[in-house]
This record gives sequence, C-alpha cells and structure tokens, in this order.
Amino acid sequence: MAELSSGGRRVLRRIGWALLGTVLAAVTLAGIVLAGVSASMAGSFAAAPRGTDPRAWPAARPVPDDRITVAVAVSNEGSVATDVLAPYQVFAESRHMFVYTVAAERRVSPLSGGAHVLPDHTLAEVADGSLPEPDVVVVPAVTDPTGAGEERLRRWIVERYREGARILGVCAGSELLAASGLLDGRDATSFWSNIDSLERDYPQVGWERGRRYVEDGRVTTTAGVTSGTVGALRLVEELAGEAEATRIGTGLSYPGWTPDGPTSIPANHLAPGDLPYALNAAFPWLRPTTAIGLVDGVEEIDAAAAFEGYGGVSFAARTVVVGAGDTVTTRHGLVLVTRPAEGGAHGADRFVVPGVKNASGAGRALGGWARRNGLTVELPGGGRRSGEFGFDPVLRDLAEHSDRGTALATAKFCEYPSAHLELTGAPWPWRPTLLAAAAFLASAGVGLAPTAVRHMVRRRRPTTP
Repeated sequence: MAELSSGGRRVLRRIGWALLGTVLAAVTLAGIVLAGVSASMAGSFAAAPRGTDPRAWPAARPVPDDRITVAVAVSNEGSVATDVLAPYQVFAESRHMFVYTVAAERRVSPLSGGAHVLPDHTLAEVADGSLPEPDVVVVPAVTDPTGAGEERLRRWIVERYREGARILGVCAGSELLAASGLLDGRDATSFWSNIDSLERDYPQVGWERGRRYVEDGRVTTTAGVTSGTVGALRLVEELAGEAEATRIGTGLSYPGWTPDGPTSIPANHLAPGDLPYALNAAFPWLRPTTAIGLVDGVEEIDAAAAFEGYGGVSFAARTVVVGAGDTVTTRHGLVLVTRPAEGGAHGADRFVVPGVKNASGAGRALGGWARRNGLTVELPGGGRRSGEFGFDPVLRDLAEHSDRGTALATAKFCEYPSAHLELTGAPWPWRPTLLAAAAFLASAGVGLAPTAVRHMVRRRRPTTP
C-alpha cells in the first residue's frame, strides 16, 4: 500500500506540473495576443499629431436655414472613419442638404486608420439653439459606446429625436443608440459580428441579421461600415426624392445599389477565411508603414477607404496621414487634421495618395516630401476606375501589396461586396502567420520551463551513498 501511495503521489505531482505548464503557456500566449491587439487599436485610434495649433483651425461654415440639415456626430475619443465620412459625402452630394460634424467639444478627434477630424460644432451649440435643429443625425460606431464618457452624446441624440430629427445609426453605432434607450421596442440591425452580444445585452430590441439597413419609424440602422452609404442614400430618397438619390448613388457606384433594390444581404458569420483579420490584429509587429497623403478637395469616401483598407479594418500596416499643412479640407468641407509634409518620413515604406487622377495631382508639397524621403507617389490600385466605388482600388492595392486573404477579410469586415473584385497578389498573410507560430513556440517554451527546471534540480540533487 505504501509503494502504491508513493506512485500515486508521483502521478499527482506530474499532473500538477503539467497543469502549471499549460496555464503558463496559455497565459503567455494570451498576453502576447492582448499586447498585439492593444497595439493595433492604439495605432488605429492614434493621438493627434503634435504641433496642431488651434489658432490655425479653419472656422466652421455657417449653417443655412433653407436646406435639409444633417449633423454627423463624432466622438472625441474615437469613431470609425467610414461611418463618419461615407454618409457625410452621400448627404453633402445633394444640393438640397447641408452637412456638418458635431462633437461634445471642438477638438481634434481620432478616426480609425490613424486619421483625425476637427468637428465643426459642439453638442451645446445645437442644444442651446445657436444652430438650427438638424433634420438628420448620423451616429457612427465609437470606441466606448456604453461608457460614461459618451453619456452627453447619448442624451443629445435622444433630445434631437424628440425634436423631430431622423436618426441614422451606422454599423456598431446601433450599440450607442441601444444604450440610449432609443431602440427599445424597435427593429434594428448592426455590424454582423456584434449582433449576438447585442441580443444578450439589449433583448428589448428586435435585432435582424442579413439586412443592409432596417427602418423603424424615424430610426434607421445599418449593417457594417460601408453600409452607411446605402442607409444614407435611402434617407436622401425619402427627404429629397428618388431622382436625387439615383443621381448620387449612380455617381458613387456602390456595387449592386439601386433605389428600389432589396435590403437583404448575406448574413455573415465567422469562418476560416476571417483568420487573416485576426492574425493582422493580434500580431502587428514588423508590419510596414504606409503614409496616406491627402490633398484639399479629396472625396470623403476615397479618404475613408484608405484609412480602413490599410489600417483601420485590415490592420495590415501602420498608417500615418500626411497633408500639405496641418489640415486638409475635403471636397464637401469636412476638416481632417494631418501631419504637415515637412521633415522625415515618419517611418513610411510606401506613400499612397487616394482620390487623385495621377501622381502630379498630389501637389508640390506632398511630391517634394516624397522625393526628399526616397518615396514614390502611388495611387491605390493604380487609381479609381470609371464605375468603381472608392473602396475598390484600395482593396485591389491591399491584395497586391499585402495578400488576397487580407483584402477579402477586410471587405467582409467592412460588409462590402467583393464578388466583383479582381485581386492579384500573395494568397495569405505570411508575416503575422510566422509571428503567430513564433508566439506559440515561445508560449510552449514557457509552459515547459517548470518541468525543465524540475528535472535540472533533480539531476543536481546530491545522491545519498
């Protein structure tokens, strides 16, 4: 019995060491992944460029009282770039509408993909009557939709609804709306990967999958990211007429869109093809740096596509946004804050300028900056072709310079149709894959360390003669 008891103790000790090693390996791997995701998100919602002088900020345009007014809400802590910029352009394309951005404070605010926006107005200016009540409020996905920091924005949106505004919640902006109580008892949709958690957290909302947008009274919610384009076109149709929506939609060339088209889309779910998204987000080390050059007059969707395609959704590159000066004004008056084209390359390996017809369209300041830093002005995917939406050339370029797997995963996580895309390039993201393999090996080594140390100690223990 004594010998059996001793053998049992040895087995238990081995099991204990094995469990300790497994826990250490799992904790190590989780720590590496957490550090990688944190670095990716920090890079996507980066701090404002240094040296931005508030005295040099352009004044906000006056809001006319004879047009349909659209207020695009922005979080001072961070918003998804396309959720802001795509609806902004759609509404601003209409001569019947005037669009402005609004936030709790008028200060430089991050957008995904390393970009920054300067809001035109503050929530208080609307609330106290300094500005006319908006007819439409656009609500993008923000970094902390349920946090105390967004309480003012949530209350403001509810107040605007009570004053008669239509609400357009884009992508995960629906979570901010749900947290405000505005979706209680309504049907709604959201970014496909969020719906399971939204159903658990907000069971009083009728969440729908596989819909490009859902209308319930004066509240419209859309599926992910680029779906805000289609949701905005629907509101243009309702407020300014089908002919106006058709004119704008035809010019933008969103794949498959027609005024009377169906709202149903494929109901996405996690699949093996999504792995490049996870690998790029979790293992960002050694990725290239892409400088995105912006010129005055750039179309908002062209800029958004670059922000998301290179960094904000794909996480394939670190992005820095460069302009001729501290700010760039888009075609329809939105103010983006940039790093001025002075000094070094900010670590850039490539320099892409979206929305221009040729390299000379980058202008003297950006062209000179590129030459001084040994970079070439490149147009994403060779430039936007006739009949293409702004995301097409960026996804084409992403496939060529990163890989096709990343480009297709980026399209899916933007809920952008991809069947029409002709992509060339490597099939798979090998850099983060090799880093993941190295992380697994390092974690396994940490897990084996206790057993290895135990064996070393036992070997060095003096034997009794």
